[in-house]
Amino acid sequence: MRADWVAASVRARSMAQRRVGAGACRELSALPDLTAAVEALEGSVYADQLSGARTLGSSQQATRRTVLWQLRVLAGWLPAGQDTQLVRAAAARFEADNIVALAAALQRNSGLEPEPGSDSASEYDLGGLATAWPRLRTADSPESLQVMLAASPWGDPGPAPALPDMLTAVWLRRLASAAPATRPWAVVGAVLLAARLLLVTGTGTTDRLVSLLRPLIGTGWTEAASLPELTASLSPAAGQVLAEVQEPQDLWRAEARLAAQVETDGFGLLRAGLPGPDVVLGAMAVLAADAWRVRAALAAAAAGTGRSEVLDAVA
Repeated sequence: MRADWVAASVRARSMAQRRVGAGACRELSALPDLTAAVEALEGSVYADQLSGARTLGSSQQATRRTVLWQLRVLAGWLPAGQDTQLVRAAAARFEADNIVALAAALQRNSGLEPEPGSDSASEYDLGGLATAWPRLRTADSPESLQVMLAASPWGDPGPAPALPDMLTAVWLRRLASAAPATRPWAVVGAVLLAARLLLVTGTGTTDRLVSLLRPLIGTGWTEAASLPELTASLSPAAGQVLAEVQEPQDLWRAEARLAAQVETDGFGLLRAGLPGPDVVLGAMAVLAADAWRVRAALAAAAAGTGRSEVLDAVA
């Protein structure tokens, strides 16, 4: 038994037990409106962050803030002297979102239009899990941010429109490097990123993006012009991600299956016999997947549909 991991593993399992769960999320999705759904989450692990949320966007962001707080708590329970690389790698997703939001704000201040999809929401508080954010947040222009990024672990961001995708690719690489068990998830994420760039947005790729994704999905995908071509260009394991996708507009189904797979794998890791890093990773996976389900349920309640097509896709 890895005695130094006992406390962290016990804490991780305890936190995972506080998830809302698939059944409760289905009940949330059937509620008549967003207000009712948010009220139903009172007493849950999401309640503190949801306090004061009035819109779907702010409510969904509150679930992500909850996950980040959970990561910070888990990091505090790691054995003394242990590397927090895994938790930092997971939290880097939130740092990437901060960077994208900052880039949009700097573009507005410079009289430039922010890139489509940019988010001006308030930043995520990374605490000790930050990688480069304390320095990056001091950037006062799009140009200074680009210089700072190039000198940081995130690397050269390339042209402004490519920033979100570049950060996502770096994050996927970092996550797969931090924990081999996450590599299958990173591969799926890379396939979905490539599919969206080639077949949905049509924005194409950059040399650096291709280089970042190469260890995950190779390079044969870069010339694909259709789903069959993209699937054929990938390894059998990577191509399986797209097996049940009929049209590019249905990629969200593959994204939903990824969330479900992360959850399933997370439960497997939580059941690991001995205390250790795998138990912590399992808790992180289960908590992230639970927040994803809650966001889908909130969206369904806000739309008043009485059900969630997203949650149905992973039933």
